[in-house]
Amino acid sequence: MIIDFHTHIFPKAFRNNREKYFQSETPFKLLYSSPGSHLVGAKELIASMDKENIDISVVFGFPWRHDKTFKMHNDFIMESIARYPQRLIGFCCIDPFNKKAVKESLRCLEGGLSGIGELAFYQSGIDKKTLSRLEPFMEICLDKDLPVLFHTNEPVGHHYAGKTPITMYQIYSLLKKFPKNKIVLAHWGGGIFFFNLLKKDVKESLENVYFDTAASPFLYDPDVYQIALQIVGPNKILFGSDFPLIKPSKYFKEFKEARLPKKIIEHFSGENAAKLLKL
Repeated sequence: MIIDFHTHIFPKAFRNNREKYFQSETPFKLLYSSPGSHLVGAKELIASMDKENIDISVVFGFPWRHDKTFKMHNDFIMESIARYPQRLIGFCCIDPFNKKAVKESLRCLEGGLSGIGELAFYQSGIDKKTLSRLEPFMEICLDKDLPVLFHTNEPVGHHYAGKTPITMYQIYSLLKKFPKNKIVLAHWGGGIFFFNLLKKDVKESLENVYFDTAASPFLYDPDVYQIALQIVGPNKILFGSDFPLIKPSKYFKEFKEARLPKKIIEHFSGENAAKLLKL
């Protein structure tokens, strides 16, 4: 079974008139104002999955600031998994700073969604104020034993749309504050997995942390797979494509370039996700 842990889908209202949301949703404009940034619906995702031999995709929307907007997007996610119950698993996406976000998260999780994410703080990073606002959401997911997926990125290197001002210290503070939660860090966790080599403290903080591979072909050499495997082991890495940004086939090509054994690829591309999602 191949599970893509990181995909984005949007309802027609957003796909057909994205400019309508640029003024009130600055982060959305930051990521999707470029004509080359694609927005797809569930039907397009399923067609891609069939072509790429993906069995299941985890789908989520966008951390909209306005509650009416994230509610509309979450409704679309729930409608999509109801339409394709054997192919799609949905996460609830909100802005934790919105006063109605806690109520919305409960509505979504009770409505059949399987986690919260991708939470992203494109302009602030994960500062102390953000950590405080995350508390009720992390408590909800801890109580329900559901994962929370965070957008992270490397704090150095080239700039690109969606690269947040997050620091390694902020990522680590997140993990230290919520050590019992099952946390998925997108985009290799910004590289924090490397510090699992430290003898003290970090291994315990990363015990319940997973790393997805989203955007890896844009960011890292294929060697990252072997290096991450040596550092965190085969059970904490999740194949995520960030579709429609990158097609899954690019990752499968890199798996071969990295000379990953078949059993390791099976861990990365499905078994770890199935265990985390209790499939």
